Amino acid sequence: MSRPLSDQEKRKQISVRGLAGVENVTELKKNFNRHLHFTLVKDRNVATPRDYYFALAHTVRDHLVGRWIRTQQHYYEKDPKKICGGWQMEEADDWLRYGNPWEKARPEFTLPVHFYGRVEHTSQGAKWVDTQVVLAMPYDTPVPGYRNNIVNTMRLWSAKAPNDFNLKDFNVGGYIQAVLDRNLAENISRVLYPNDNFFEGKELRLKQEYFVVAATLQDIIRRFKSSKFGCRDPVRTSFDAFPDKVAIQLNDTHPSLAIPELMRILVDLERLDWDKAWDVTVRTCAYTNHTVLPEALERWPVHLIETLLPRHLQIIYEINQRFLNRVAAAFPGDVDRLRRMSLVEEGAVKRINMAHLCIAGSHAVNGVARIHSEILKKTIFKDFYELEPHKFQNKTNGITPRRWLVLCNPGLAEVIAERIGEDYISDLDQLRKLLSFVDDEAFIRDVAKVKQENKLKFAAYLEREYKVHVNPNSLFDIQVKRIHEYKRQLLNCLHVITLYNRIKQEPNRFFVPRTVMIGGKAAPGYHMAKMIIKLITAIGDVVNHDPVVGDRLRVIFLENYRVSLAEKVIPAADLSEQISTAGTEASGTGNMKFMLNGALTIGTMDGANVEMAEEAGEENFFIFGMRVEDVEKLDQRGYNAQEYYDRIPELRQVIEQLSSGFFSPKQPDLFKDIVNMLMHHDRFKVFADYEDYIKCQEKVSALYKNPREWTRMVIRNIATSGKFSSDRTIAQYAREIWGIEPSRKRLPAPDENI
Repeated sequence: MSRPLSDQEKRKQISVRGLAGVENVTELKKNFNRHLHFTLVKDRNVATPRDYYFALAHTVRDHLVGRWIRTQQHYYEKDPKKICGGWQMEEADDWLRYGNPWEKARPEFTLPVHFYGRVEHTSQGAKWVDTQVVLAMPYDTPVPGYRNNIVNTMRLWSAKAPNDFNLKDFNVGGYIQAVLDRNLAENISRVLYPNDNFFEGKELRLKQEYFVVAATLQDIIRRFKSSKFGCRDPVRTSFDAFPDKVAIQLNDTHPSLAIPELMRILVDLERLDWDKAWDVTVRTCAYTNHTVLPEALERWPVHLIETLLPRHLQIIYEINQRFLNRVAAAFPGDVDRLRRMSLVEEGAVKRINMAHLCIAGSHAVNGVARIHSEILKKTIFKDFYELEPHKFQNKTNGITPRRWLVLCNPGLAEVIAERIGEDYISDLDQLRKLLSFVDDEAFIRDVAKVKQENKLKFAAYLEREYKVHVNPNSLFDIQVKRIHEYKRQLLNCLHVITLYNRIKQEPNRFFVPRTVMIGGKAAPGYHMAKMIIKLITAIGDVVNHDPVVGDRLRVIFLENYRVSLAEKVIPAADLSEQISTAGTEASGTGNMKFMLNGALTIGTMDGANVEMAEEAGEENFFIFGMRVEDVEKLDQRGYNAQEYYDRIPELRQVIEQLSSGFFSPKQPDLFKDIVNMLMHHDRFKVFADYEDYIKCQEKVSALYKNPREWTRMVIRNIATSGKFSSDRTIAQYAREIWGIEPSRKRLPAPDENI
């Protein structure tokens, strides 16, 4: 007879966090078997792991659907706002090859999206005619809330060619061309246009952006007009209440065409006069900026918009004229200000500045960390802030504690729940209660134990997947994010080489062992980012095979960095690298995930690092390098990399090694582009922060030698990470931009009485 389980064992089996709480295990098993047999037509003798996944997904989906329908009914009844909102080698990720059990196709809501054509001006107004039509078919994915029976909808769109697409060509034998044209139409949603920050004006990208915007806006207006759940007949005819029912959050400039598209619908189709339509549009739209880097702000060539969306270009010109009239009235005689604020940029290629369009057409503009929002007001949007200061806000980013603690780090979530209960999962500020446990020896021991278990687990993963052995007692030093010059993976590389040189110089000295892991993807067309990846792997090839170094230093490039890998690496991290040049990172969210999971941060005072250090106390952060004002002063006097190269011997040695081919003996000139950039064209001033970064890393190593003090600092960081919950962020958007009060209301389950 088995012994009875202790209370703690029961909690771990059932889960105090409720994530594994099951309504009826027998019923679930029955549903699972039903789907395996009747949906997938398999039995257990022939079923594959994918079949088991699909059967389980269908079983869980069954539980979501009743709540999903109930949620939509509730929204119509309560009438809330709708909120829409080595060398790297690229390989296509055909993730829909086997279908997606979580999505539901909605062909009955397919909508037409128009491209090309011309504009006719008639007595009834402008008409966009002779267009090419692509159909947008919606696919809905249920998104469940946390323990509240609410299931919201994420609606995605798939491009389909109309059935009569080039049928005349088919009738005269042009079958091949008809198929090619059909493929061209459906390519809009077949592949994500790959360019990241380094933007080129490509027609497909603009088509994709407009396609999603046009389909979504038609859908929003259909829902607005039909005020009852499931109703397709238009009931509302006045748009006076539209901004009270609909909020459109422009997440960066990619959906900026929503502004002229909404104006087109209101003016051309719904026959509102311009001023009324503009008032509705501005009160409906709000704009979130995500970057201050000028190359990342979209500027579309006028000729491309004119070809693809001729009516929208006319509307943008009209918006610009009226907007500049307001600017001229507010700042009479300031012609240069008019040029700077114009939506239309003159030059060799005339372009539309989409960020300017977003600001002009929105009632709120926000950055995603306090320092970022201030930089917007002082620099790239200074003129707009002086015109309309009331528009500008800040909404510091957040992360969901459900995924980024409870799901990915159940051991730590459990240890926390044992001390303060489980309510912190939906009220992350309650983590502050942990401050009273900073000196609790049992809690210190438990937190350290969970971290070590996570490191052992990740070390086993690395051995299995990368065939590399790492010392699980070493300091896990992690930098995972997009590969970009401003994020300064190169500064990390310079530190690794410096550490390597020190070990080689004094092989008998004790060094705190480190495993440095850098992960991330480069945009396909970003040459320097790809060179940085190659450099990281080349450094690893030298360091990891040097017998003098042993397991005191390991360098690993984490391939194909993605959410599923992040869920493994973040709980195992000791040190989080957040080392962008001050003033360049809008916010960051990886920094928050590491903080919540018990990693200490080495970072510049940039993005959300500033607020994280403020919450935890700067003494619980490893802060180094220039502040924003220091960068500005350096810009004024001129950054000269040669000065640092001449003054700092260790830095000079590292650069000479890169130049001489030490890390690429078969191709001595391989890293000449990196060296040339660092020495002569470095916009992000890597050398200026090198010395302070190295000294700060020495402080990291010194503290790591004292496990108790290290863990006490970890606890202080976890305890003060509550501000960085996405629950707080979304509540602020709701109250301060969308004009709605967040609710913790739980809907009854479908089988409960209302």
